[in-house]
Amino acid sequence: MKKHNYSAGPCILPQEVFEKSAQAILNFNDSGLSLLEMSHRSKDFVAVMEEARALVIELLGLEGKGYSALFLAGGASLEFLMVPYNLMKENGKAAYLDTGTWASGAIKEAKLFGETLIVGSSKEESYNHIPKGYNIPTDVDYFHCTSNNTIYGTQMKEFPSVDTLLVCDMSSDIFSRQLDFSQFDLIYAGAQKNMGPAGATLVVIKEEILGKNGRIIPSMLDYAKHIKAESMYNTPPVFPIYASLLTLQWLKNLGGIAAIEKINNAKAALLYAEIDRNPLFRGAAAVEDRSNMNATFLLNDEAHAATFDAMWKAAGISGLPGHRSVGGYRASMYNALPLESVQVLVDVMKELESKI
Repeated sequence: MKKHNYSAGPCILPQEVFEKSAQAILNFNDSGLSLLEMSHRSKDFVAVMEEARALVIELLGLEGKGYSALFLAGGASLEFLMVPYNLMKENGKAAYLDTGTWASGAIKEAKLFGETLIVGSSKEESYNHIPKGYNIPTDVDYFHCTSNNTIYGTQMKEFPSVDTLLVCDMSSDIFSRQLDFSQFDLIYAGAQKNMGPAGATLVVIKEEILGKNGRIIPSMLDYAKHIKAESMYNTPPVFPIYASLLTLQWLKNLGGIAAIEKINNAKAALLYAEIDRNPLFRGAAAVEDRSNMNATFLLNDEAHAATFDAMWKAAGISGLPGHRSVGGYRASMYNALPLESVQVLVDVMKELESKI
């Protein structure tokens, strides 16, 4: 039976990425060596790294605009630390928007480096919406936001104009929709949400913003050193980077971000229409802030949970339960999830209604 993978991460990837990755593990580029045993300094892997970094810049529309793409380790959680280390001045301060668990994690790390202002928060409402009407002081070193919140199912639909550096954690919606990416000075994203397997982190930086905060930065946490070494300062996570390259190639061949955005909009529209129509369900996030990547919803009557759970499992659906801190259900509709899989879930929801 075909599986319909709604896991929030590690996430679904295109079938061709699995197939090409599997072949690379057995014999990479007809070298007689597995990608897993090949030197990261070899000509074959250096070409992978160079193409992956260049393709990131191309897909984001940042060519010729002074940006570098890095593939690092440590996950987005390490970037919570690296961002203030590289951008917050000694005795400086930064502004953060608190929209969920990962945003609050970033805030916690920033407080180790200096004054950290929370300019808006939806914590008191269980993070069910994106704060509006907040003010960002002009004297902060940067403003940090999280574009999509996997746990609570909210997504920023627009970004503020700022008189400082704009930093964004795009871990769970990178490459999913068209934006003016040049408005951001630094973007970071864990690969495992929408780009590749766990183990690699993408960082996209406007180079001119670095080296201005007066801090002595440990080498492994210094973006400038990683840029100079072309993401090879130490041994990079070889396999996750290769799989990410394959996913980026798949996206480009599909038509790039513009093409996948249309597909993602169609998937989200299909599922949210059923959530709103079906009297057995309700959405968990504010309508205007609903995420196209992570749709969170609940049963109006938990007495139906056992029946619904048995039905979606029988239909081949996987990874649907909501995060343990929220409950309910979470359908993660990342780039590689086909529209057909969303239709399967919608059909199960309709079938449940017919049974009640």
